[in-house]
Amino acid sequence: MKIFDEIESEVQSYARSFPRVFNKAKGEYLYDEEGNRYLDFLAGAGTLNYGHNNPLFKKKLLDYINEDGITHGLDMHTRAKREFLETFDQKILRPRNMDYVMQFTGPTGTNAVEAALKLARNVTGRENIISFTNGFHGVTLGALAATGNSHHRGASGVSLNGCSRMPYDGYLGEGVDTTAYLDKVLSDSSSGIDLPAAVLVETVQGEGGIQAASFEWLRNLERICRKHEVLLIVDDIQAGCGRTGTYFSFEKAGIKPDMITLSKSLGGYGLPFAVLLFKPGLDHWKPGEHNGTFRGNNLAFVTAKAAIDEFWNDDRFSTEVERKGEIISHKLDAIVQKYGEGNFTTRGRGMFQGINCVNGELAGSITRKAFKRGLIIETSGADDHVVKILCPLTISEESLREGLDILEQAIRDTCAGEDTIPEPVDHLDSWNIPGRPDNARDTSDPATSEDAGDARKVA
Repeated sequence: MKIFDEIESEVQSYARSFPRVFNKAKGEYLYDEEGNRYLDFLAGAGTLNYGHNNPLFKKKLLDYINEDGITHGLDMHTRAKREFLETFDQKILRPRNMDYVMQFTGPTGTNAVEAALKLARNVTGRENIISFTNGFHGVTLGALAATGNSHHRGASGVSLNGCSRMPYDGYLGEGVDTTAYLDKVLSDSSSGIDLPAAVLVETVQGEGGIQAASFEWLRNLERICRKHEVLLIVDDIQAGCGRTGTYFSFEKAGIKPDMITLSKSLGGYGLPFAVLLFKPGLDHWKPGEHNGTFRGNNLAFVTAKAAIDEFWNDDRFSTEVERKGEIISHKLDAIVQKYGEGNFTTRGRGMFQGINCVNGELAGSITRKAFKRGLIIETSGADDHVVKILCPLTISEESLREGLDILEQAIRDTCAGEDTIPEPVDHLDSWNIPGRPDNARDTSDPATSEDAGDARKVA
């Protein structure tokens, strides 16, 4: 660990929570240099929806590299880009009756948000952007101005302008429709809130604490945007690409955003890749007006296409994600009922859920104890008070249940004030899985694969 302490900046964060040197990964597992195996319920902060080193994606990528395929091409036309665009159009957009232009931005989510804000301002001629309490949209200055988290905002070093904050769904308590307040201030010329170019929203606030907006709230938000001729931008960077069950997180709400930002799991393999989708009538860009050396990533085009081909040809994968989401909901509800006593509540939807703790100290203790048991899981929220589940969507049912059992053990030990780790036991016996005779287990071990080497020990 010495070289990391000597050379790497103090800005590192995840490395502090998981102080190991990792060197292999497969599916839902990470392995450190000592051969310890960890269940990954972080998955690149939602970047690895299809798991680590998906074998199908890896083969496509290696074949492409072996054929000397284009690695870097600025925004020139390439075969890899053409095939990705055709696949995305035919299998994602058309089946959903969505008509959008795609812009390749810089390689991260914040780049897509920056492009969306700039385009919205250019199209409307207005400056103001409405964003929401606890929202997180990135840490470059434009996106940071729309971000609510004071920890990140405080590092900017300059005034963050051009955005007005509104209360997110549930921020003012149950039964309060905060979109009515938004409508009121936009209707009142003396409210002090300038008519915005756009409203920027996450349907599920990931870094903001796994807060999920209701479908009714989202529909009301769209209606108000249309009423006041304001563009609606959905930041689907973490909640999209299947995390909530459907490819886009807003599908079941029935809304049609003017713009959509995508990144994280879009590339499928963890490769940097971000895009901005927007309705064709908004394409006011002049050639090269918004660019970047790494806009588009040909290696990511290959794996992104493979991900769509493999998982989004029909509804089977989406149905499986929703089923696993129900397993998570059932287990978290049981944990809250058993250990809650006012300490815990549940949040989120699909495979984007978490346990809201009364404070960050409690949540931090839970994640530390979970890590000692071999589970990598992190916190989110303004005070790091929400234990966030972001496991790969492709995780096996057995591994999902095992990880949730470890989480329960960590919660139990935290509530009991225990720091010791008991001998491992088979926790599947307590699940009573319908349709599985004698709670039969799949005894196959991913660590026996060639890629995993001899890493078999459980931390």
